[in-house]
This record gives sequence, structure tokens and C-alpha cells, in this order.
Amino acid sequence: MYTRREFGKLALAAGLVRPKPDTTAGTAGTDATVNGVRIGVQTYSFRDIPRGAAGDGIGPVIAAMRSCGLSDCELYGPQIVPPSLTRDQLRTWRVKTPISYFRGVRQRFTDAGLAIYAYNYSPKADYTDDELDLGFQEAKALGATMITSSTTLDVAKRIRPFAETHRMVVAMHGHSNVSDPNEFATPQSFAAAVAMSRYFKINLDIGHFTAAGFDALSFIRERYADITHLHIKDMLSRQPESYVRWGTGDAPIRGVLQLLKRERWPIGAYLEYEYPSARTPVEEVKTCLAFAKGALA
Repeated sequence: MYTRREFGKLALAAGLVRPKPDTTAGTAGTDATVNGVRIGVQTYSFRDIPRGAAGDGIGPVIAAMRSCGLSDCELYGPQIVPPSLTRDQLRTWRVKTPISYFRGVRQRFTDAGLAIYAYNYSPKADYTDDELDLGFQEAKALGATMITSSTTLDVAKRIRPFAETHRMVVAMHGHSNVSDPNEFATPQSFAAAVAMSRYFKINLDIGHFTAAGFDALSFIRERYADITHLHIKDMLSRQPESYVRWGTGDAPIRGVLQLLKRERWPIGAYLEYEYPSARTPVEEVKTCLAFAKGALA
């Protein structure tokens, strides 16, 4: 078992974790850390905010982050592609879109004083090799440290050589389907991915992990060296799709945040608003952020 200092040095030396970016520059009232814990947002939280002119999905996300006082994000891939594309249209768009487009997206975040920590790109079985490779090119152009991926074990085997060629981490994101061994949901499925490649890590969603019937606190203590960052949400134990307001479910949000605060591992906590609400996404993300700050006080 490594000490916190040894773990941090090894991760940085291997290029698997970069130093925390200065995400506060130029952005009044935002901070990427709370009591030593890096706090960001999965921009899927803003999925219901209408797009801007000409279908622009980036401007509203940037505005929402600034309004919430958050400066660090995991960027949800569909928000940077045109809306309402069929599968074939999306493939064509991705192949034909110049990489300068993604650099432009990065610049918009940079100009707003925001950072893209990770890029959520989730290949399915019908993705071509070109599409797999393009995901890494896009992530690099966006300035992301890594790709996060809601994929399957069989597709992960296809992703592996691209991760190793690009020398970029892919952090596997799990859900709650424990009945399919090809899905990322169980501790064993995450272990299988990590065993495939030194570039495969874990993006643990403590809500889904709870809904799948597992103990997020114990898993984090056991596998912290393989975890890049967490998605923070609340769900009910052994009840998939049971998205609930923070503090009303079974996910150990307070305990997890306190664990990160105490141990000082380089593991960020990324807020994800996903429960039903009549309020706006910005209002709810602010509520989630206040909950997280209270838990870390």
C-alpha cells in the first residue's frame, strides 16, 4: 500500500494524473478546491438547458458553470456536437470536423477562466477504429487530461491500443446493470479493465455504485490508486435509476467527501445533478455545491 505522498509522485511520474490546473485565473468568485478537495461538475448536469444560437451547446454550459461558481469540469461529449444527428450523421460529422474546432472549444473555456479536466466520450460496439482514434485526438485538442467512458468490456479491449498509442488515460464509468458481465457496474468489472492496460483507470460514480448494491467508501479505500475522480450523486441502494435529491438516498456523499479531505488523494469530486426537479439545472447544481461544501466544512 502506498502512502499519499508516494501515490501522488508515482501518478505524476507516470503521466496518469496531471497537477491540478489553475482554474481560478480570470474568473471571479470561482475556486476549484474546497478544503483541499478538487470540486468540479459533470456538464451532463446542464443537459436540459436550451442550446444557444445555431445549436451552440457550449455557450450555455460556460454560462451555467460561471453562474454556479464552478471552474473545473468533465465535459459531456454530446454538448459539443450538433443536436439531433442520426448515428450515421454523427460519424460523418466527427470524421469531417477539423481538429481546430475542438481547439476552439477549449479556447472558449480558457477565455472564461474554466478548465476541462476530462472529456466524456463513450464508444459503443458500432464505433469504427477511426472514431475510436478521433476521440483521443478530440480530448487532446480540448486540453483534457483524460477520457471518461461509459462503455463495455468488449469495447474497452478495442480502445486499449489507441489509449496506449496516444498515452492517454481512459477512466471507465459504471452504471447499475449488474446482470450483464459486459457492463461496468461491479468491482470485478472495474478490476478487469484496470488489468487490461496501465492507461485504464476508474471514474467511480458513487450513486450508480450504491444503486448496484456496493459500498463506495470501501471500494475507494481499496482502489484509490486506480481512481481518477468521482461522480457525486445520490441514489437508493440496489435500486437502479433511483435518482434522488442529495441527502435523501443511500450514497455516502458526506463520508466520501470527508475521506478525500482526510486522505488528500489526487481524486476530484465532480458534481452530477440528475434527480427530478421543477427548478433549473443551475439552481440545483448550486444546491449540490452547497451540500458538498457543507460536507467538507
